[in-house]
Amino acid sequence: MFLPRAKYLLTVLSFFGASVLFAQTNSSSNPTSDRENNPYSKYGIGELQNGNSTVLKGMANMTSAFQNPYELNTDNPASYAYLRRTTFEAGMSANTRTVNAMGSSYNTGTATLSYLTLAVPVNNNAGLAFGFKPYSRSFYSLVDTLFGNSSPLGETVRSYSGDGGLNYAYVGGAYRYKELSMGFNFGYIFGTLQSNTAVQSIDSLLINRSYIAEFTNYNRVGGIYWKGGLMWEHKFDSSGYSLRLGGTFTMGQKLNERLNSYQVSIYNFGDTIVNDTSSSSGEARGKLNLPMSFSAGAMILKDNKWGLGIDFTSTQWSGYKSEVDPSMNFAIAKSAYKVSIGGEYTPDFNSIRNYFSRVTYRAGVYYGKEYLTFQNTQLPVYGATVGASLPFRRSLSHLHTSLEVGRLGVTTNNLIQETYVRFSLGLSFNDLWFIKRKYD
Repeated sequence: MFLPRAKYLLTVLSFFGASVLFAQTNSSSNPTSDRENNPYSKYGIGELQNGNSTVLKGMANMTSAFQNPYELNTDNPASYAYLRRTTFEAGMSANTRTVNAMGSSYNTGTATLSYLTLAVPVNNNAGLAFGFKPYSRSFYSLVDTLFGNSSPLGETVRSYSGDGGLNYAYVGGAYRYKELSMGFNFGYIFGTLQSNTAVQSIDSLLINRSYIAEFTNYNRVGGIYWKGGLMWEHKFDSSGYSLRLGGTFTMGQKLNERLNSYQVSIYNFGDTIVNDTSSSSGEARGKLNLPMSFSAGAMILKDNKWGLGIDFTSTQWSGYKSEVDPSMNFAIAKSAYKVSIGGEYTPDFNSIRNYFSRVTYRAGVYYGKEYLTFQNTQLPVYGATVGASLPFRRSLSHLHTSLEVGRLGVTTNNLIQETYVRFSLGLSFNDLWFIKRKYD
């Protein structure tokens, strides 16, 4: 019985692996990159990634109070206690982004793997999960120009570029007692963030002494990271209605950080170009302090028909700090938050004749403030989502889809505004793997 299921899993992993390889050659921002050219990812630890399932993305990431016996919610690990089948989920996303700044704009986009998760019910009141998802991503390429007396080299081009990101691999567990469940994710965050600044004189009168000065930082990060969650659900007798409350909490945590800095000078003597590594600081070691965060949410549900809820998340970025790279501490806000409202509706979960009556439809909206602030302006973010789960025939497995349209930032105060569209696709397979034999 295990081999057919393993074949299904290998097929899915091959599909998503091929999707990642395809993404590496199809970014409109850079034909050889799997990153979007996102200017705001230059700051802090980059753009925070949404590693939630496609189901949750379709409801504006309303995660605190969501659970389903056949679908995964890794953002609140307390949900694992409600699992009824071994569940494997994988997801990918395709993103497009329009960046507007000072009257000009450009488009960028990419496709990449979003998450991999395997969860197993231990008994009727406990469950385990194993997963991997991106935590943050950074990719940017920017240029500005200094004129006249602004630079001792005359007219000068200054360029900024960077890439990298952090990933999270974890194991989670949960236990339920009566109406209350508690769970934890415990894992390891790791990755590298690279930033590069280059200065080059373009004044033709100074060609015999022109040079390019490059300054590069490599930040290698790794450390233990955990998250806890609670969930409480009360069913109102035989009416079919139920109320569910949930929340998550993550304390401020310290990751190990190693910084290597280099300066490279490229000299142009007219007929000769000389490259020289003029300085290397060696390796500096310290801590990267990630901030405390929490969430709280509520849902009201009617049998397997519909659910509606609200979610609030907040992160105290005043607790964030890089001990070895002061440039990573620039433009960080004191706190960030997001409010999400969403829901789902299934016309007839048990319908035999009408396939689309068994499809689950989802929608949501959100608004909040991101963790970056410039010119005394903390970046706003808002958007809307829709989604659907398409069941396979004679199976509890699903194909999940979601579409998100949103906006980040403002155009006032010479800031950048980004309009993004994100399409997500996910697959979930449900099966009974550990069945006690009744007959030999």
